[in-house]
Amino acid sequence: MLHTERLLIGPYSDADQARMMELLTDESIKETFMIPDFAAPADAAAMFEKLKVFSSSDEHYEKGIYKDGELIGFVNDVDIRDGSIEIGYVIHLRHQGRGYATEALSAVIRDLFRMGYREVKAVAFTDNAASRRVMEKCGMRLTEETSSILYHGKLQKCIHYAIHCDQLT
Repeated sequence: MLHTERLLIGPYSDADQARMMELLTDESIKETFMIPDFAAPADAAAMFEKLKVFSSSDEHYEKGIYKDGELIGFVNDVDIRDGSIEIGYVIHLRHQGRGYATEALSAVIRDLFRMGYREVKAVAFTDNAASRRVMEKCGMRLTEETSSILYHGKLQKCIHYAIHCDQLT
């Protein structure tokens, strides 16, 4: 478990299923975070069960972000290779704009470096200014890498950020 000034970051419990399903099916979150469309609630519940197992695994970095015992978001690995980890993060719409994403991401970056990763990466859709600001506040720097991905029928341009372990202040 990671403790910050206002947050707890750690594995999910069965009690988090309803809130996680809300996060996984929230259309506003799906505008900026790539989440599959679920054909039925049972599919979202199955995804939660998979993520819950990952959250207690040493093979994945999957953690819930909690404020006063309530699941308000999550952070997870997207890609792991050669001492580098790419992560993604989500904060529930009702909790955005309060610095929770920056607080959580800063703690997660420190935790990942403590675990031995040399570089932490994150990617955002070009028009996701809020996520870009969070990454920059956490010391991540815009890289020269760009990419595009077809998501929900739209070609999304992506920008890449990274921080190396020797850049952490």
